[in-house]
Amino acid sequence: MLTSRTMRNFIVALLLPCLTACGDLAGGRDERPGSSDNVAVENPAQAQHQESSGEAARNASSSQVASLTAGEWLGGDLHLHTEHSKDSSFNPLSKIIATAQAAGLHYLGITDHDNHVDGDVANNTWSDPSFLSSPLIMLYGAEWTTHRGHGNTFSDTPYDHQTLYDLRDAKDVQIGAHVDKEGVHFSANHPTGADHFGFSYDLVQSVEVWQSAIWNNGTNASALTIWDDMMKSGRKLTGRGGSDSHHGVPEFGNVPSENSVQALGNYVGTPTTWVFAADRSATAVVDALNNGRVSISANPYSARVEFTADLDADGEPDAMMGDNVAATGEPVTFQVEMLGGAVSILPYMVDVIRDGAAFTSLTILPGQTGATFTDTPQTDERHFYRVEVKGQPALYPEVPGSIAVGGVMVALSNPIYFNFPVDND
Repeated sequence: MLTSRTMRNFIVALLLPCLTACGDLAGGRDERPGSSDNVAVENPAQAQHQESSGEAARNASSSQVASLTAGEWLGGDLHLHTEHSKDSSFNPLSKIIATAQAAGLHYLGITDHDNHVDGDVANNTWSDPSFLSSPLIMLYGAEWTTHRGHGNTFSDTPYDHQTLYDLRDAKDVQIGAHVDKEGVHFSANHPTGADHFGFSYDLVQSVEVWQSAIWNNGTNASALTIWDDMMKSGRKLTGRGGSDSHHGVPEFGNVPSENSVQALGNYVGTPTTWVFAADRSATAVVDALNNGRVSISANPYSARVEFTADLDADGEPDAMMGDNVAATGEPVTFQVEMLGGAVSILPYMVDVIRDGAAFTSLTILPGQTGATFTDTPQTDERHFYRVEVKGQPALYPEVPGSIAVGGVMVALSNPIYFNFPVDND
């Protein structure tokens, strides 16, 4: 969790002098992501509960993966706190949902601290009337808050979180057995922060590699190092983002708390986690997370990065982020594209990371959408490729201070893997 002092210091130092200048640099404002097809999901939480309850239904519906073309990019936030977390202020779930809708987001992963309700998230966050009536796709989850660190859970249906909370001091093998039994997506939170994930990374399917709008404090860069180290060992772990926002702007007439300033720079969608989903459902969102069909952008208005590979030199992509393919010993052409956000008037600088180390750099000029590079993955070694995109994030009208505290990080891709173990053991 961000401390109020950390966020306040960044806001005071950067927000006021930068708002005007950063807004001018953001470029022309394009159509909001998803605004042309921002169709409400009809009572998704209730529909999920009615149509898919119990372990058998969950297991039967958790293997559908979108092809390279048969799917759509859905944006959301995977680390959010409402007033069901005791350290949150002026932040009812209804306000979070309204902000997400205004920004064109499609789904939310509400992750209130389970220790604030003694593990009973089912009768708190999940039973909140705003959760049950939300027009957005809502994931069932919580922040698993322990003295060995924090992790988030994400599920398309209700699951037994109370038992997971009760296992917080148990051995890793017992925790893992329960997570597997319930079929939830388990994720390591802020791996280098004060509440870093102190459990085995064999328990999780993803890592929070971009936490909050703030980038220049070093925490997220360190998280990328841990992520790369885990993948060097042969683990296929999805990289995801999460604002970890706790505080909203007070309603007119209310006295702000000392933390209220945080909402000006870090709130819903800072960053935004994009998933390439087979359809608009909670099941498809979780499936995309499981399969690494994920990229992260600075906010909902900034362009997302799409990263694909042409394996057979026919000019068409054969693999995308999250895919694990066998190297043939032939050159592979990789395509990096910046799509879906406001038009940038400044170049994007792309750093290509191969097996955890800098490989090459690319430039995407204004008026262009992409760039390519070529490499030949070895047939007898594991390899993974991912990209980091720097430049000028787009202005986020609902959270105008986010670009002042966010620096130049615009987007992150998930890796394309070569020769990784099929069973990920």
